[in-house]
Amino acid sequence: MKIAVPKEIKNHEYRVALTPSGVRELTGRGHQVVVQAGAGEGAGFPDADYQTAGAHLEADVATLWQNAELIIKVKEPQPEEVERLSSEQILFTYLHLAAEEALTRGLIESGATCIAYETITGAGGGLPLLAPMSAVAGRMAVQAGAHSLEKAQGGAGILLPGVPGVAPAKVTVIGGGVVGENAARMALGLGAEVTILDKSLARLEALDHRYQSRIKAVYSTADALEEAVRESDLIIGAVLVPGAAAPKLINRDQLAEMKPGSVLVDVAIDQGGCFETSKPTTHAAPTYVVDGIVHYCVANMPGAVARTSTQALTNATLPFVMALADKGWQQALADDSHFLEGLNVHAGQVTYRAVAEAFGLESIEAASLLS
Repeated sequence: MKIAVPKEIKNHEYRVALTPSGVRELTGRGHQVVVQAGAGEGAGFPDADYQTAGAHLEADVATLWQNAELIIKVKEPQPEEVERLSSEQILFTYLHLAAEEALTRGLIESGATCIAYETITGAGGGLPLLAPMSAVAGRMAVQAGAHSLEKAQGGAGILLPGVPGVAPAKVTVIGGGVVGENAARMALGLGAEVTILDKSLARLEALDHRYQSRIKAVYSTADALEEAVRESDLIIGAVLVPGAAAPKLINRDQLAEMKPGSVLVDVAIDQGGCFETSKPTTHAAPTYVVDGIVHYCVANMPGAVARTSTQALTNATLPFVMALADKGWQQALADDSHFLEGLNVHAGQVTYRAVAEAFGLESIEAASLLS
């Protein structure tokens, strides 16, 4: 199969969809991999490494897209990339369509087969292709929050761990999944006072046991959220409804109850954000202030640590890329019901119900396309 790896063009996105090692695995199976010249430089992978691994380099982006059967990316295609898609092509990347109506309609019009990393499920009910970037984002959320608390960044001028004689900052993490646990772990390691909110008692029990009660594991209620709003110096939004828009958990009126200069970090911004006042930002201008509260809402946080992220992402995606290349999309999805959950759009039709419901569109069952 002819596989294309374009250079990412989203603002300050330095990741690339495949490492040279991943390319070597695919070319060793007889597939042709074409990498856009310079695609890996931001992650520390020069063109020469891809050539050594067996890839062809292509400087012309139009040619790269036009000749591809399978296009693998990191972030959702930008408008100019959507225009390059055709009905004969497979797109495999993060899509987060429930928060992007224009992108959803563009992919529908393209006729392409679009498979989303973030909705592929795992045998244990997890999201194996979202997990590695969730871990990175959760850990980065604490770094970003700590930096945003500095006075020069608009924050209250608080050092996250405090110092002897001065209490540490209070950090609340909303959501106890992969993002939430990694954020809580980082905040705890830096010496903050950490509370994690979740609606799963089993998850709270597991977190309490794992961290020996050093993290306050609290059932998420309206009262608990209100207390977090009043008391926290840093709140990290880490909620996830797979494939659907994130619920809005803190509204604008509640900002008046927060400490001036406190910080909201919205890791759910790819799915629309879990704070009413959230709007996507970039690494070029990561924060803004609403009613005295600093908001950090970068939609591609792991892009800032591109080498680590690229390696972790390739580790997770490569088995699925190989299945698509070896078998074709229909057989690969037919052989793996968890992989089938990744199909979001095909031949002008939405195949993922939560995406269709977000925009009042009709959807069809993905399994009906496999006969």
